[in-house]
Amino acid sequence: MNGNFVTGAGYFLSGLAMTFQPGLRRFVVIPLIANVVLFSLMGWLLYEVIKDFYGAAMLTVPEWLQFLSWVITPLLWLAGGLMTGYVSTLLVLMLTSPFHALLAEKVEESITGEPVPELEGIAAALLEVPRALFREIRKFLYYVPMALSVLILTIIPGFNAFAPLGWFLLGAWMMSLQFVDYPMGNHGLQFRDVRDACAERRLSTIGFGGTIAVFTGIPLLNLVVIPAAVIGATLLWCEELRSQR
Repeated sequence: MNGNFVTGAGYFLSGLAMTFQPGLRRFVVIPLIANVVLFSLMGWLLYEVIKDFYGAAMLTVPEWLQFLSWVITPLLWLAGGLMTGYVSTLLVLMLTSPFHALLAEKVEESITGEPVPELEGIAAALLEVPRALFREIRKFLYYVPMALSVLILTIIPGFNAFAPLGWFLLGAWMMSLQFVDYPMGNHGLQFRDVRDACAERRLSTIGFGGTIAVFTGIPLLNLVVIPAAVIGATLLWCEELRSQR
């Protein structure tokens, strides 16, 4: 496999450092506001669900096992925080995709000094929404068979010991495809081109996507994951994938 896992992770960290640079901030603010609103709403809904579930669950626990609440409570809220982060990130990606494409365009132009002809401002980006939604459906259809395969692995005794690694690798791979699709889509490249390019630098893309997956599950920090990942994916495209296309 070509590429470097650590270098791939570094693209996301570099994107995180560049997130609020002058010239990029306006393309970051709207997705960030959307993420804050969605995260707050989902956090409140999740709090209500977990509160009721926790109360009902603890009523069924014998009194002599009540001490387990010190273990169950933090684990339950940690799982809830991770779930909120993943789902809110997915929704923000769907709702604010035109801004991600524009952010990728501006980052690439600043790195290469060359214009990206595919987009010309927010109006053109908004016209791309139907195509972006189709690409999201295409990614979902690509993801489902692999997710089902890992799910089957999860329920097979013996093999299920490898299931956590399988879910991590699948999540890392899909995160890479999700974000690299923005700079490559700006050049009119198809989803199959994104898959092929990432496969040719698999270690770099797994390192990049794996780092995104970890940060996405961290409450509050996940609010800036999306713009950082878009910038990082553009760096990955410019430095490793662009020459192959």
